[in-house]
Amino acid sequence: MATTGQVAGGLTAYDRHVLTAVNAGAASLSFVGSGFIVLCYVLFKELRKFSFKLVFYLALSDMLCSFFSMVGDPSRGFFCYSHGYSTHFFCVASFLWTTTIAFTLHRTVVRHKTDVEDMEAMFHLYVWGTSLVVTVVRSIGNNHSHLGTWCWSQSGRSGKALHLITFYMPLWGAILYNGFTYFQVISMLKNARRMAAGMSDRTYQSDARADMKALNRWGYYPLILIGSWAFGTINRIHDFIEPSHKIFWLSVLDVGTAALMGLFNSIAYGLNSSVRRAIYERLDLFWPDRLKRWFPNSSRFRNQEQESELVALKIEDQH
Repeated sequence: MATTGQVAGGLTAYDRHVLTAVNAGAASLSFVGSGFIVLCYVLFKELRKFSFKLVFYLALSDMLCSFFSMVGDPSRGFFCYSHGYSTHFFCVASFLWTTTIAFTLHRTVVRHKTDVEDMEAMFHLYVWGTSLVVTVVRSIGNNHSHLGTWCWSQSGRSGKALHLITFYMPLWGAILYNGFTYFQVISMLKNARRMAAGMSDRTYQSDARADMKALNRWGYYPLILIGSWAFGTINRIHDFIEPSHKIFWLSVLDVGTAALMGLFNSIAYGLNSSVRRAIYERLDLFWPDRLKRWFPNSSRFRNQEQESELVALKIEDQH
């Protein structure tokens, strides 16, 4: 275990201090963003649909991952344990919840199934069970040696290989699955729009345009995981190949982007039209009339037709 002032793995004490600060700052932003989505779900009853419930579980996982990342202290044994085990568990749970959202979209839109609500228990078993298994497997033979802000960085090749297997392999599997699933959903809706245009059916054209507007956003969701973990993946592979040579700027990007995953998820998945509408409706109740004229767009959310976003899949209406 490196002490203050020593060079550990090519990183000075100052470098480790910077990495810890970057991690804490980025994790704080993610904690606030994901906590806001959790709060909206708790406060606004109209958001408690099955589709948005999945977003709630995603935000909850992100919030807990960010929390334990902030409280983790590599210089103290207990907090290092909490940092290592808890962040691994909840970060894995986070990207696994994104696969359940992609699965729900695919099963509803492409396969026209209406039984996704009945699969909630399976989703929980899949997400929490898988997260627990990979966390336990990674703990085998782990001595909690650590460098800087990472409580679970192991010096041995077997430990690093286990890290890649138990975290980054499932991660990139989730990225590939999400990308393939969203591609199929987008392709189907594009075909539906072309068919509607050929039939000159204005109703179907309108629905298809709304769906495509939403899918243009959904198509970026796999990029969130890529943007959050690309630098981390590169850094882990580099560390596996050349363990004695650490790249400081790559470590900063690794820590910063990974810790921002919760913020990215809360913006992309959580801040959709239904959430914005619920917020504006509450604000309208408390804003003085003289202020409403300065925010003319707030009232249109009350009468605006729901956009076809994640919570607008109308899964419940299909039963």
